[in-house]
Amino acid sequence: MFQRQALTKLVALKRMPSQVTATPFAPRFKRYQAFDADLDKDALNEARSWYESFNASQLPKGNTTFARSSGPGGQHVNKTETKAITAYPVGQLLSILPKSLHPSIRKSKYYTSTNDSLTFQAQDSRSRDANADDNRRKLTDEVMRIYKEATPAETSAEKKKKHEEM
Repeated sequence: MFQRQALTKLVALKRMPSQVTATPFAPRFKRYQAFDADLDKDALNEARSWYESFNASQLPKGNTTFARSSGPGGQHVNKTETKAITAYPVGQLLSILPKSLHPSIRKSKYYTSTNDSLTFQAQDSRSRDANADDNRRKLTDEVMRIYKEATPAETSAEKKKKHEEM
């Protein structure tokens, strides 16, 4: 009896129509204005000028701690602490970054809420310094990714004219 009820429920589930999702190519998703039309022009200009003058040396040093690395390495891996864990406090980062990037920093996959920082780990090298430098490179890459995601490129004059005609 119980198996029969379970079987009828299973058959009923198979008969239900599948959900139809709208694709971004559907007419209702068509844009009739430039991508950056709703964004603050001053904030965009600030972010773009920051990007032009950006240098990785402007970023904070962060707090690096070392731990034992996992993986192969023979006896060496049991004796040295080469895994670099670097935490960059968000407060220090926000003082350097333009305001348009601030919300995205705390949404980063590297954000750690317990100490309000971006935390990176590296253990690819047997050198402590190389792993610490790798963390610094990861921070720079993440800041650049956030910038490119949050700040659209400047709209060309041709595209502005095209959208005004619509």
